[in-house]
Amino acid sequence: MPRINLLPWREADRKRKRQEFFVGIAGAVVISGLLGLVVNLRMESAITGQNERNTLIKEQIADVDKQITEILDLEARKAKLKARIEVIEQLQRSRPVVVHLFDQLVRTLPEGVYFSTVKQTGTQLQFTGVAQSSTRVSALMRNIEASEFLTDPSLGKVATTTVGSEFTLSAKQMGQTTEEAPTSRKTAPQRAKKAGVSP
Repeated sequence: MPRINLLPWREADRKRKRQEFFVGIAGAVVISGLLGLVVNLRMESAITGQNERNTLIKEQIADVDKQITEILDLEARKAKLKARIEVIEQLQRSRPVVVHLFDQLVRTLPEGVYFSTVKQTGTQLQFTGVAQSSTRVSALMRNIEASEFLTDPSLGKVATTTVGSEFTLSAKQMGQTTEEAPTSRKTAPQRAKKAGVSP
């Protein structure tokens, strides 16, 4: 029976399989490298895009912050202007009221009484003056009580001196509007008559 030597064929087959294995490994390494490169490029592209978006968002935030600062500044200026306008309007409204107040003070004064000082704090009025007698001071308080513009007279003190009875008196200004102020005025004799006081 003849003998057949199969060693060269097997050796060649092993060599071929070994080459195919190395080629497969090399191919896998190359493919893995290419995939890693693609993933790395995409990641870098995503990071770059995100950084650009972050930069854009920061710029927009800075613009919004600037606009907010400008709006707050405008609101502060608006509030100051409104406060000034309110003060001006209040002064304009109070001008005829002050005139009417002094007119009422003159009308409430009975004969023999005069004021030396008049001080106003809000609606509170403080008077100091001199009267010929304490009876005149009482008449003044009744005239104030009968007034349509003054109320709540309160006597602080009365001191008899050589010039007469020095007194301090307080009263409140009633909250009349400028439209109501000129209407329904009574003369001093009429108010005094209403209060039962002779001028």
